Amino acid sequence: MNRHFALSLATAAVLCTAACSCGDTSDTPQPVTPRVESQSPVSGATDIAIEPGCIEIVFERPVTLADASGVGLTPEAPVEIKVQNRSATISYGQLEYQTDYTLHLAAGTLADKSTGAPSETITVRFRTVDKPYTPPTEPAKTLVTADAMPRAQRVYDYLWQQYGHKTLSSAIAKVAWNTDEIDWIEKWTGKYPAIATFDYIHLASSPSNWIDYTDIGIVKDWWQAGGLVSACWHWNVPKSQSAAAGEVTCTPDETTFRAGNALKEGTWENARMKADLTKMADMLLLLQEQGIPVIWRPMHEAAGNTYEYPGGKAWFWWGYDGAETYVALWRTMFDYFRERGLRNLIWVWTTQTKDIDFYPGDEYVDIIGRDLYDMTSVPDIASQWNTIVKAFPHKMITLSEMGNVADIASQWEAGAKWSYFMPWYDYDNDYTSAYAHRHATIAWWKRAFASEAVLSRDDLPDFRQTEQN
Repeated sequence: MNRHFALSLATAAVLCTAACSCGDTSDTPQPVTPRVESQSPVSGATDIAIEPGCIEIVFERPVTLADASGVGLTPEAPVEIKVQNRSATISYGQLEYQTDYTLHLAAGTLADKSTGAPSETITVRFRTVDKPYTPPTEPAKTLVTADAMPRAQRVYDYLWQQYGHKTLSSAIAKVAWNTDEIDWIEKWTGKYPAIATFDYIHLASSPSNWIDYTDIGIVKDWWQAGGLVSACWHWNVPKSQSAAAGEVTCTPDETTFRAGNALKEGTWENARMKADLTKMADMLLLLQEQGIPVIWRPMHEAAGNTYEYPGGKAWFWWGYDGAETYVALWRTMFDYFRERGLRNLIWVWTTQTKDIDFYPGDEYVDIIGRDLYDMTSVPDIASQWNTIVKAFPHKMITLSEMGNVADIASQWEAGAKWSYFMPWYDYDNDYTSAYAHRHATIAWWKRAFASEAVLSRDDLPDFRQTEQN
């Protein structure tokens, strides 16, 4: 054979072999290990509910289940895996509180659907929520007010008796001095809340043609009907030393009034503070003279969002000058009211959860409140409850103000066992069934009263039977 011809055949054979080999490679998928694209919850997640749930792992490509025995949870709990397209869902049974869990998928548990390449080891770690705090069952011995009025002590004892077992419903006066919000609730549910809250927000311009706080008829009528009374005070001050009557605010950016100066003798702020405290004490004494105990919540939300993020600040002037000044202001009010002979008050201080420096002290506070808005996540609410009860283990905890939050029954079942709860009022509720209340709808209230844990006014004992003085 011609040598050149033989080489040509050999070369052609090699080229053909190479071509055929290249063609086979392009047509046959190469092994690709399944790679995770996302997972929920992510590894390292905390505050996972203990109820049966699932973990979803999404891969970059479709996968199949190769070996279900490769799935396990430590500590041990029932698990089941289902695979569909790119997603593997691992369901688990009931878990334990405050426990670190590890989900383990052994290598080869899954496989790439096209190539059959086995998955690598996959690990997901998470921690369940803390066990809900169990409040003490014994009532506190006495209120922080020395020689408190017997009716006030009776109300306080009752709150302790119910604490952890039942929660009292409450509503605040629409604007300040009425029962409009309460009447709206009763119209659509057939029940009155257990507590009516009033606001002395317009005290700076009272008496006036609008509100005269010396006319306590509305409060007295509620008490005589069997309801409990609460009051707060959006403490308005002049916008400046030379401000005209009625030019008042509680927002620090709108006033030159400073709490630090109010505590200094000789300042115009100090003179105004003393005048306001005198006027406020006079109003509360009117209720005391009628034998009406008051769940009293002044100077709320003092820290604002100071501790929430850089640049956060107090929302009200009473917290704007810092924790030390605020505590001194609270104690000044407390001591002055005691000097004036006020014995009908149950003192409520509102926490922002990170503001322990603003706490006036155990000897100045009876109940710890928390204000929550726009929080529909039950686990998040329960987490806040746990944080507060750990910080204040010897005090009752209440949802002192709220709006647009999860159902009370759901909160209760998750362990957030508030002493009482109070949705804020809506400016425009018009008594129609279609009205969409911003803070607590008709449906929200109906679900609340459907819960066996929620107490209405009809459920209360007659506190008027207790000795008045």
